[in-house]
Amino acid sequence: MRMMMRVQMPIEPFNTAVKDGTVAAKMKKILEAIKPEHAFFGSEGGKRGGVLIVNIDSPSDVPRLAEPWFLTFNADVSFTVAMTPEDLGRADLGALGKQWA
Repeated sequence: MRMMMRVQMPIEPFNTAVKDGTVAAKMKKILEAIKPEHAFFGSEGGKRGGVLIVNIDSPSDVPRLAEPWFLTFNADVSFTVAMTPEDLGRADLGALGKQWA
């Protein structure tokens, strides 16, 4: 299942990794391990963060995806189902609207 994975990193230890020059290698190692379909980074609420699109075959995939962020950057990680337009079309919202109207 395609999921939107939100990662929010506190100022520390990320600042220390930036200052000591290890942040690029740490980020590369995580991204190579989890292999997101897409990854976007920026800031939200005054903290560094990112939105990654990942595939989860089983709930047991969650630790493999989240632990690198937890252990490396003390990050907050959350997952939300992400649908393509095709996925949304297969949901048949019209029929659901009639059923629950």
